Amino acid sequence: MRRAAFAVAAGAMAVSLAACGSAKESSSGSKSSGSPKKGDAIKVGLLLPENQTARYEKFDRPLIEKKVKELTNGKGQIVYANAKQDASTQNQQVDTMITNKVDVLIVDAVDTAAIKSSVQKAKDAGIPVVAYDRLAEGPISAYTSFDNETVGKTQGEALLKALGSKAKSGKIVMMNGSITDPNAAQFKKGAHEVLDGKVNIGKQYDTKDWKPENANSNMAAAISALGKKNIVGVYSANDGMAGGIITALKAAGISVPVTGQDAELAGVQRIVSGDQYMSVYKPYAPEAAAAAEMAVALAQGKSLDSIAKDKVDSPTTKQVPTVILPVTALTKDNIKDTVIKDGVYTAADICTSQYKAACAKLGLE
Repeated sequence: MRRAAFAVAAGAMAVSLAACGSAKESSSGSKSSGSPKKGDAIKVGLLLPENQTARYEKFDRPLIEKKVKELTNGKGQIVYANAKQDASTQNQQVDTMITNKVDVLIVDAVDTAAIKSSVQKAKDAGIPVVAYDRLAEGPISAYTSFDNETVGKTQGEALLKALGSKAKSGKIVMMNGSITDPNAAQFKKGAHEVLDGKVNIGKQYDTKDWKPENANSNMAAAISALGKKNIVGVYSANDGMAGGIITALKAAGISVPVTGQDAELAGVQRIVSGDQYMSVYKPYAPEAAAAAEMAVALAQGKSLDSIAKDKVDSPTTKQVPTVILPVTALTKDNIKDTVIKDGVYTAADICTSQYKAACAKLGLE
């Protein structure tokens, strides 16, 4: 499902490689910023935002590295760095990538506004930038992510289903993500579109840096303010925060539906045990593949027309070639048909000794 904000290209637009680097270059930067055509021996810089969320090191990095190798017959080189949730560090990492003369950058921004000047530096150095998962500001050349408002809607709809007739019998707490991440605002918007008027929102937080410990503190404060008997559910924007929230709920003796996102292993295990109601499953393989395909094409001076079928406007750049991917609500009823079927986890990964009995009840042995 595509957001209404997307301006979908009316037709395939031929990109003239000879015009790369000319004064007529489009604002979307869909060309290779003046770089000469290259073969398979390209250098791809990969910058990921943090290592607290399990997905980045376990899935995104190896999947992107594998796809780049496949697309370049094993000749493409990946230069990797992780910012560990520090925007200044990430900007320094971009400088290092420019010094190392990478041919293209894939960047999942810690702070999408703070990265703007570094994206401009890369462009000025003839290095196109693919914004990965978060829509970075600056003259990016391409973008791939999931339909983020739909993620929020999916979470909100699941929470309403879990609450049923109790939806307005008490209050819910909304634990949104970091204000530095535009995806968090989109998740929140989608959730509000579903939840507003159907639940009573007692407390709402924008959680600094998406950190579970911050979500835990916020949840403890919400319990203190609202009273444990008055809380009927929690909207959590991702699984990491859900873990911190559930710890606070358990400490207060509260058991209510909690949402999540990312289908982290710990989150899936909490769904199995009944501590967490749902997560949003976002298949990382197609997202990683799209980023790799666009990066390799840009590094080789090729058009993105056959890869990126959508366009999106960032706060600074219009008509960015974009690949948007769908999502799935993950509950105990479809674990086997999603993360296990797709090879993200095996039943053995999920059903450790602590969860064996619960897994048996769901047929996950």
